[in-house]
Amino acid sequence: MARRDQLTGKGPVAGHSISHAHNKSKRRFQVNLQKKRFYIPEEGRWVTLRVSTQTIKTIDKKGIKAVLDEARRQGIKL
Repeated sequence: MARRDQLTGKGPVAGHSISHAHNKSKRRFQVNLQKKRFYIPEEGRWVTLRVSTQTIKTIDKKGIKAVLDEARRQGIKL
């Protein structure tokens, strides 16, 4: 499975590791993904999603229903 957020599509980005001598080597900044279960009361079921911690904070703020509706409008199947 790709290291990608299931709701936002956020994935790893590339950059440099820079030493004290300012030597640069390529590296990847991974997304902090967590496997989390959410209960959707309107549908009466649990959904397990692999989402980033930033998305978990957004779900806590807006609610799972609003975030899922927004993702479905963007064409994400859940």
